[in-house]
Amino acid sequence: MPLDLQQNVPPAPLTTLELGGPARALARLSSEQELPEALARARAARMPLRVLGGGSNVVFADAGYEGLILQMAIRGVSRRREGERILVEAAAGEPWDRFVEQTVQEGLAGLECLSGIPGQVGATPIQNVGAYGQEVSDTLHSMRVMRQEDGLIERWGAERAELGYRTSLFKRHPGAWIVLSVTFALRPGGAPTLRYPELRRALPAGADLRATRASILALRRAKSMILDPADENRRSAGSFFTNPIVSEAEAEAVIARALSASLVDDPSELPRYPAGPGRIKLAAGWLIERSGLSKGMRRGAFGLSSRHALALVHHGGGTSAGLLAFARDVQDAVLERFGLALELEPELLGFSEPPIG
Repeated sequence: MPLDLQQNVPPAPLTTLELGGPARALARLSSEQELPEALARARAARMPLRVLGGGSNVVFADAGYEGLILQMAIRGVSRRREGERILVEAAAGEPWDRFVEQTVQEGLAGLECLSGIPGQVGATPIQNVGAYGQEVSDTLHSMRVMRQEDGLIERWGAERAELGYRTSLFKRHPGAWIVLSVTFALRPGGAPTLRYPELRRALPAGADLRATRASILALRRAKSMILDPADENRRSAGSFFTNPIVSEAEAEAVIARALSASLVDDPSELPRYPAGPGRIKLAAGWLIERSGLSKGMRRGAFGLSSRHALALVHHGGGTSAGLLAFARDVQDAVLERFGLALELEPELLGFSEPPIG
């Protein structure tokens, strides 16, 4: 079947923020056999090509995107045993949370803490999705990818993706490869991962995978981090900023500022977590709230989620430029208070130059 290419399609309804101008072209990809044609048509028209999954981590420019957007709809899941592990391979277009639910129902440990995250399987290694003490890099086994330059399909081991905190080779070279499927190495009958203090407090001793998933869904729902049409915070990209990872000296400087401003009485009150040798991860949401910005605050069409300061919310009638202006205000407040520059987590598409750091 020939590729169905639509012209001047507004991507806003396909994203969780519901913002942005029209894409030059859009096609829904339901099989790998359609990819060569998509690549050829993009090359012939000299337009960039990008894959859109669940639209939960992207901001399109108001002027639109002069390229071809591929809606990833390739589906399928397979399993095979390798020693004591079960290798589960999922096509890139599989809905992520439904895939996680399947692994939990089958008693396969390794993804349970990533429950409730919107989007599709193919997007998860791109930013090394993580939450509640787990990351995709913990269980990633391999990926099948297509090189956009020439259509070559390769299978990569996990190390080839160079995954780090919310980053990867894919993210550093956007559009260079298209993820076709992802394979995870999971533990049959394994215990849930309970590294995260909030999760440990919420669960009784001996909790199984299903109880862990249920608890995480409840925690995420309480923070408006579950897609819900009835939620006032629904137009969001989730966490809009990454948690800063800083040196020990930088962390001490932030603590000193917090003490000086009487934001804490003791250094232990500032949330921070080990992030490798000599590195400390700080909580961006905490920094935002202690910079004079409160949950639920609004400036025109945008504001902070009423349940989670790390989520920027579009209340309707806004523009992408307005969203990024509000994001810049948040960055400026944190920079002035703590001397730290927050970095954006969503991908920006269609902007002639980076409008914000």
